[in-house]
Amino acid sequence: MSTAYVLENGVSSFESPTLEIKLRISATEMTVPINMRYFDAHTHVNFVAYNSDREATILRAKDAGVGMNVVGTQFDTSKAAVALAEKYDNVYATIGLHPIHTSKSYHDAQELGEGGKEFTSRGEVFDMAAYEELGKSPRVIAVGECGLDYYRCDQSTKALQSKVFIEQIELANKLEKPLMLHIRNAYDDALEILKAHAQVKGDTHFFAGNWDTAKKYLDFGFTLSFTGVITFTHDYDEVVKNAPLDMLLSETDAPYVTPAPHRGKRNEPAYVELVVRQIAAIRDEDFEKVREQLLTNARRVFHF
Repeated sequence: MSTAYVLENGVSSFESPTLEIKLRISATEMTVPINMRYFDAHTHVNFVAYNSDREATILRAKDAGVGMNVVGTQFDTSKAAVALAEKYDNVYATIGLHPIHTSKSYHDAQELGEGGKEFTSRGEVFDMAAYEELGKSPRVIAVGECGLDYYRCDQSTKALQSKVFIEQIELANKLEKPLMLHIRNAYDDALEILKAHAQVKGDTHFFAGNWDTAKKYLDFGFTLSFTGVITFTHDYDEVVKNAPLDMLLSETDAPYVTPAPHRGKRNEPAYVELVVRQIAAIRDEDFEKVREQLLTNARRVFHF
């Protein structure tokens, strides 16, 4: 069947000898990048680390065929993520409150800026209504990054982290959007909370557990995503090799954990191809097969 695609005055038209379907779509609504080859499931180009070249970074990724999920860590960075997603057709957003931001704690200049801010997090109170309003944007594809982080936390903050985690799970349930998990040194506790409250699934961002832990999350229906860390350590090879290919995602967590051979430089979404190539190498599988499956996985998990 011969076909013709026409774009005139913001209206696209599909024609054939036997069938004519008029698709009246505003040019500003054509938001799916047609050349997407990779998906960075977790990145932070909303952070101040990109203030000097944010647009250039996003466009470099687009030129490389990279779609990206820009992830919020508190309300202002979540709001910024949504604004970027509504501006750029290769950007989607995730909204949520990082567990370390539920109380006053250390963080760094790449996220919050200089002038002392690199040393403290203000301790945000989770505002369900405000986040729910943000979540109404069709460009929001997940809730998070939320979860539990016991790495820099004392016993008194664990209960608060759990409370806010449950609230964000409830928001994800209400919005019917997947969860973007941040879990550090707390996999068993987080899974217990998920099993008790989650009606949705999602992704286990920057998975750093062993194979026994990985199996628990896979069995519960959560994907595992990997960063550039796998390009310079073999710590997670067993998980990457053994996990079903249709349960893996690629991410950069930019500006952090820059993959080889760019170590020492600020990370960016365009480098996600290096993560995909390393996943294929660890699994000893065809690169194109892995690339296509990881992109398919992202579309399935995040419904875009």
